[in-house]
Amino acid sequence: MGLAAAVGVLMPFPFYYWLWTQPQTWVNLCGKGRDPSKMMAYVSHFLKLLQFISLCSVSSLSWPPPFYFYPLFAFGQFLNFRVYQLLGESGTYYGVRFGKSIPWLFVHDTFGVQRRPSYSCKATLLIIQ
Repeated sequence: MGLAAAVGVLMPFPFYYWLWTQPQTWVNLCGKGRDPSKMMAYVSHFLKLLQFISLCSVSSLSWPPPFYFYPLFAFGQFLNFRVYQLLGESGTYYGVRFGKSIPWLFVHDTFGVQRRPSYSCKATLLIIQ
């Protein structure tokens, strides 16, 4: 069961690597008339569901959750919402690699100008952990 869970958790990463390094194969696979970013969003959501199921199969949940769960969960959802709102679906799902013109947002932070706001959010979360 642990090996299947590990495969389920790690499954999205080769998919993302393949799309980033070979974007034209994905565009060809999607075919004419289909938006590659939208198709990637569908597949990514399915893979995220498999990750969740894989984690639930090997974890034990405690109820009620620790007191810090709710603010951290709310903050994480806020960051997800803002990234989608600022970048849109094409900006979030590798649209630039699929040949779309994405107007990158510039975010000023303490380290200068960050080209991708999702990276500064992830870096902040890594630092506070």
